[in-house]
Amino acid sequence: MTSPLRPAKGAAHCSACEAVCCRLMVVLQPEDQVPEHLTAYSPEGLHVMARGEDGWCVALNSVRMNCGIYETRPSVCRRFVMNGPYCKAIRADYSDPVAAGIQHDTAA
Repeated sequence: MTSPLRPAKGAAHCSACEAVCCRLMVVLQPEDQVPEHLTAYSPEGLHVMARGEDGWCVALNSVRMNCGIYETRPSVCRRFVMNGPYCKAIRADYSDPVAAGIQHDTAA
């Protein structure tokens, strides 16, 4: 992971966000009310948000790049601060696919 000393360029906005936080492992808490079909168990036995084969959270609407269960999203997602230091570090990593070890969809 990139250090917060190398922040992403520009601020994220709800209307133009790449939703890279939706590639993170989201550990569910007992109070979370996420539909069971959107969850999985990690190899370590943690109850988590499921991810698709592409690595993105299954609740992500990939056309609109927003959460399909926003009103009932997990508590960890509710606490994630857009443009906070962690958000900026994740976005910086994502903007460098070699460092992130991921492939971006470049299809037009």
